[in-house]
Amino acid sequence: MTRDELFAQIQKKRSFLCVGLDTDFQKLPIHIKEEYERTEYKYEDGWKRGMKKSLYEFNKAIIDMTAQYTVCYKLNLAFYEVLGSIGLDVMLWTCRYIRDNYPEIFIIADAKRGDIGNTSEMYANAFLGVPFIDAVTLSPYMGRDSVDPFLDSKYRGKWAVILALTSNKSAEDFETLELANGRKLYEQVLETSKGWGTTDNIMYVVGATRAETLKGIREIVPDHFLLVPGVGAQGGSLQEVAEYGLNEKCGLLVNSSRGIIYASEGENFAKAAAEKACEMQQEMEGLLRNKGLI
Repeated sequence: MTRDELFAQIQKKRSFLCVGLDTDFQKLPIHIKEEYERTEYKYEDGWKRGMKKSLYEFNKAIIDMTAQYTVCYKLNLAFYEVLGSIGLDVMLWTCRYIRDNYPEIFIIADAKRGDIGNTSEMYANAFLGVPFIDAVTLSPYMGRDSVDPFLDSKYRGKWAVILALTSNKSAEDFETLELANGRKLYEQVLETSKGWGTTDNIMYVVGATRAETLKGIREIVPDHFLLVPGVGAQGGSLQEVAEYGLNEKCGLLVNSSRGIIYASEGENFAKAAAEKACEMQQEMEGLLRNKGLI
């Protein structure tokens, strides 16, 4: 998917929402966990099958109810890898379900990979070699050769999503340190890495809780898309993110995870998720109109 194609979806849905499918079995609605407990011992390896079914059905329900409001789903690998092969199956089934039923939606594997060249080649193939994943998040701190494999021409239409300025408090340990040239470390990451690819295959992670930095970030990368976590449960302001971050092609994917997928613990969990997603979409529609983007 190119930048223009992504923007076209944003205009069509009047939304730049990214829903984070950070699915935690312990946080599933009670009735789903109770159904799992009733069925887990009915067949050999039943607990594995039961857990897979519970997680996958939860994801499907969330997707079916929120797809009309979102242009992107982001799956944080930690929530799937922790379950071993069970979780990885659920992640891949979920991505395939999105691609088969909502082919216009952008899919991000939030894996935060980054290693020496030959290892990164394996990571790139593991994620971007899969037809139903569009992008993967990366740590750039080992330099260009850790990112280059993800930008290979064989992955045309796929994206590297590079960590720039994250929303966690400890980001200040490194990301905001001032360098000898007067730049902050995250600013140097942006300046250096923007030349590794194009606005059609590189976007950046910038935390919503640091929205005041977006003005300066836009001076360095005016045309790139930014993936912005931290709105909602982490306290980031959508209004501030839009004020400083919107560009002529929108240029934002604003992620909300817990605030949407765990909006209710009851049997109405999917409807509640849809209502939260709709609220964000409506606010985003107003922001896009104010900017003259729709």
